[in-house]
Amino acid sequence: MFYLDTSVVAAYYCPEPLSEEIEVFLTTNGQMAISNLTEVELFSAVARKVRERGLSKSDAIRIHATFLAHLDNQLYTLVPLVEQHYKLARDWIGMLNNTLRTLDALHLAVAASEGITLVTADHGLAKSARVLGLAPVVIGEVTCVPER
Repeated sequence: MFYLDTSVVAAYYCPEPLSEEIEVFLTTNGQMAISNLTEVELFSAVARKVRERGLSKSDAIRIHATFLAHLDNQLYTLVPLVEQHYKLARDWIGMLNNTLRTLDALHLAVAASEGITLVTADHGLAKSARVLGLAPVVIGEVTCVPER
């Protein structure tokens, strides 16, 4: 099972450069997990795209409906946020050796606590995950070029 952060889920439902690659990953790798946080962030990302005129309101409503139908049909395993996730996120941010933002720390804490591999298209989040000893799957990352 894989845990999807919002960068992946948003690109799956909204047209973005990585959408096709993400669709292939999601349709060929079995059951996927998300958290309640992913739900809220997806709706926020869609609203931002409407405000910025990157999506019409009718497209946004269609995306919301499709996503909610996928939740209802259990396309995703929904992992609820619990106190342990908040504490782990707090502790990681408190280490002062990474650039974790609050919501990214929560995504990482959910994945790590549940023993699920994080899948992200956010290279900053992937870098923070690696600093913490996690091995994320990064969509859109060129793996044959060494990091500098």
